[in-house]
Amino acid sequence: MNFIKREKKVKQPKPKKLRVYKVNTHKKTVLALWVLLIASFCFAVYKNFTAININTVHETKVIDKEIVDTHKVENFVKNFAKDYYTWQPSQSSIENRNEGIKKYLTEELQALNVDTIRRDIPTNSAVQDVEIWAVKQSEEKQFQVIFRVDQFITEGENKKNVRSAYEVVVYVDDSGNMVIIKNPTICSIPAKSSYQPKAKESNGTVDAATTGEINEFLKTFFKLYPTATEKELSYYVKDSALKPIGKDYVFAELLNPIYIKKENQIQVSVSVKYLDQQTKATQISQFDVMLEKDKNWMIIK
Repeated sequence: MNFIKREKKVKQPKPKKLRVYKVNTHKKTVLALWVLLIASFCFAVYKNFTAININTVHETKVIDKEIVDTHKVENFVKNFAKDYYTWQPSQSSIENRNEGIKKYLTEELQALNVDTIRRDIPTNSAVQDVEIWAVKQSEEKQFQVIFRVDQFITEGENKKNVRSAYEVVVYVDDSGNMVIIKNPTICSIPAKSSYQPKAKESNGTVDAATTGEINEFLKTFFKLYPTATEKELSYYVKDSALKPIGKDYVFAELLNPIYIKKENQIQVSVSVKYLDQQTKATQISQFDVMLEKDKNWMIIK
């Protein structure tokens, strides 16, 4: 009995087609989105090209300071002070003084000063010196001047020197003519400052042997220095760190030398005592020099 093998065919299900939803490109919302996308793309391209050429510019405001020549103002005030602070107790002297100061003062100030020096004044005054201490432009065409005047005052048998400081204001017109518009007013001038610089001290970085070498070098150099020529100095000084002075000084001694080592160089602060052969006075000079040793010690600056 024969058996026939039959294969059963199984039908495969057909794949379902995906639905494609088409967007209506004519809707206003879609158009707006396309416009935004295109605009963004264009802006990005623009920024990319222009960014290369963008530089940060720092503006610097330059203020040109005009240099004002105040010599004529200074001389004007000096001449005024000599006339103003010179007098004698006589009618002719006082009249000459009043006439003289008219060349400097406004009419208002002339009237103000009529009786400042009277005929019965018991003193004579002679101006010894006038020093200008400050000239400052206070306003356009106006200069504030501080000056000091030294007077030799005689009263009978008594004689003395009087030193005073005053301030005036000078007006300068377009033609350069001047007039004093503020009467001499008492003021102060700078006095001695209480500032004390920090004292220098050796810091122990230079040993005794090196200190001895440097001392001998400095003594030799400073004996030669006052009268040395440029060629002679070149054996001790590098690159013209010290120049010839051509003075008739005689070396006496080194005072208070201070040594500080900085890498392969030695910084020296020293006072040098000389005798001035012309004035016969003692002259003490203070030097800050830097030394360096190759074969021999040299002053390098």
